[in-house]
Amino acid sequence: MSLELWLVYLLAAIGLSLTPGPNGLLSLTHGAVFGFRLTIYTVFGGALGFLILIIASLVGLGALLAASEEAFTVLKWVGAAYLVYLGFRTWRAPPPLISTIPGCDKMNTARPLRLFSQGFLVAVSNPKGLIFFAAFLPQFMVAGMSFPVQLAIFGGTFVIVEVVYELLLAQAAQKIAPWLARHGRWFNRATGGMFVGIGVAMTAMSR
Repeated sequence: MSLELWLVYLLAAIGLSLTPGPNGLLSLTHGAVFGFRLTIYTVFGGALGFLILIIASLVGLGALLAASEEAFTVLKWVGAAYLVYLGFRTWRAPPPLISTIPGCDKMNTARPLRLFSQGFLVAVSNPKGLIFFAAFLPQFMVAGMSFPVQLAIFGGTFVIVEVVYELLLAQAAQKIAPWLARHGRWFNRATGGMFVGIGVAMTAMSR
């Protein structure tokens, strides 16, 4: 792959990451509620999910979903159900207790494995992402290039871009901690409602 082609792919990956989506919202929410350090687990869980989607796209699973109405429908409803479930949990959660003292995220009792799994599940639960990668990546693939090399270039570039973007969101979220301490319940309801809205919107997706 030429440097020029990779730079075009890099710009496309940045544009894709900047598009509002459930993983960016989750990183922003966790950054505000749990602090930056714990949200790193959320971000890396999502990164693993995106990498799996890219691998699946490269081996042709995306094409299968695009051709199979049944497979797409099943994954669509599973993903939508998880986002709606996550939204209701966030809506009903008590106001987060966030101190404005630096380093207060150490005091949070959230389990890293749970945050990691939420980031992972939100990323892999959207079949539209799988189909998007299946349609997006072939535009940059080079004939004759081995699978490991393509995975390293395409998967590595996108995951790094996505991780940096979501970490920036998580870091910025801490700046709203004083406001969140006063309006935490409404924040939970707003973000929970957005997750439910994204989940409901997914049910209307078509191939």
